[in-house]
Amino acid sequence: MTTYGYEGKLFVLPFDHRASFSEKMLGFTGDLTDTQKQTITDYKTIIYEAIDKAIELGVPLESSAVLVDEIFGLEILKDAKSRGIVTMQTVEKSGQDEFECEFGDKFGDHLLAVKPTFAKVLVRYNPSGDQDVNKKQRDRIKVVSDFVHANGIKLLIEPLVPSNEGNLAQVHGDKVQYDKEIRPSLTVQMIEEFQAAGIEADIWKVEGMEDKEHYDAVVHTARIGDARKNVGVIILGRAETKERVSHWINAGKHIDGIVGFAVGRTVFWDPLVLYRDGKISKEDAIGMIAKEYYSYYTLFVK
Repeated sequence: MTTYGYEGKLFVLPFDHRASFSEKMLGFTGDLTDTQKQTITDYKTIIYEAIDKAIELGVPLESSAVLVDEIFGLEILKDAKSRGIVTMQTVEKSGQDEFECEFGDKFGDHLLAVKPTFAKVLVRYNPSGDQDVNKKQRDRIKVVSDFVHANGIKLLIEPLVPSNEGNLAQVHGDKVQYDKEIRPSLTVQMIEEFQAAGIEADIWKVEGMEDKEHYDAVVHTARIGDARKNVGVIILGRAETKERVSHWINAGKHIDGIVGFAVGRTVFWDPLVLYRDGKISKEDAIGMIAKEYYSYYTLFVK
């Protein structure tokens, strides 16, 4: 019997943002020049170097995880893998409403060239949304799921569950209430639909939730069946405030099956903006990012 999951904790610093990073951080639009591409890579290297500093502060190397895209972070992925840091390689095309592979049918060749610990798939999926679109996305992700498991790579799925008009009508248009009252059950339903389609995640990277009971339901569903008993869940930051992210982590950190977090922009955005604007040095930016990343590690384990 094939089994799924991951043994150990995962403290992920994700910086696989592409269009949003180049446009909002650096103001690059249209086709990028070689110089602009290198600038993006240089900024991402600052984030990567901060992981070294965080490891010096106490984040376990074997639980540290780099999530980055191949386009601007190929050498980062290779270096991290050589050093025993968990590697997560992005599969999806950036900024799409519907899931598509960055390299189309060649996605597998790109994964095998690196052989990361995890292939990462981000998908925007609301079970109460367009059913034809949902099926199309499941079919595409099933191809990725089958490929990675056949080739010794684990699968991390990051499902974003955006609200639709029907959802918001239930909470009188209040998106905060949607997050609290509706999104958790839709997340569970989404996992069930993926499992029924034969898609097997080793790790689910879910949007933060308010209550322990919501995380319990997600973990229970993610681990249905003996083959999934080691499947884990990590909590993503969604570029929220430190207070909000801390609340989400506190709500889930003691639950068996919640194995870590993935907090990116909340950690690195402000230091990189200060560096971009010439207000701090590169070394200071690295140090600030490292301390923020380490602070979430200490929050999770205490």
